[in-house]
Amino acid sequence: MRLIADNLGGERGGEMVFSDVSFGLYEGGALIVTGPNGSGKSTLLRIVAGLLPVATGVVAIEAGEAFPTVSSACHYLGHQNAMKTALTVEENLHFWRDYFGTPRLPPDDALEQVGLGGLGHLPFSVLSTGQKRRAAIARLLVSYRPVWLLDEPTAGLDAASEARFAELMATHRGDGGIVIAATHLPLGLEGAQELRMGQPC
Repeated sequence: MRLIADNLGGERGGEMVFSDVSFGLYEGGALIVTGPNGSGKSTLLRIVAGLLPVATGVVAIEAGEAFPTVSSACHYLGHQNAMKTALTVEENLHFWRDYFGTPRLPPDDALEQVGLGGLGHLPFSVLSTGQKRRAAIARLLVSYRPVWLLDEPTAGLDAASEARFAELMATHRGDGGIVIAATHLPLGLEGAQELRMGQPC
């Protein structure tokens, strides 16, 4: 498997945010995207995820028939947790597993992995900020996608939860997955490439 960006450019509100971004990642690879606010880190991730159109250049994946497009190969964890507050934690995870297909871990097991075992019956709305983020991380575990796109993934997490998440990312990479993370904080991604985005436009 290989994920490629070649001379990629992105727009926001009709204005060019970044251009000429290129990188290549193979199985087990990781890329840390850094830079000041407004430099296009989130826009880059959303373009790779297929949530925003490519302005210039190309982003492509070589992953065989199982994942014919980049977007089909990606899990995207943005600033928002993408969980319904009126549903229980477990109901949210069942929804995402059914939506994405390719089931991996049962919701209960995924919650154990992020330190929320036994809390699946609670409404998502009653969780603390850190617990909500951990529940959102569990969403990455209930169905399989080889590429994890993470936008400030450790926001709201305590040190123990950060360490647990670093282990989850290491396991994902060890299984041949790819991680691209926009962050201001260290994530424990050993051997990762770094992409420094330019000054804000």
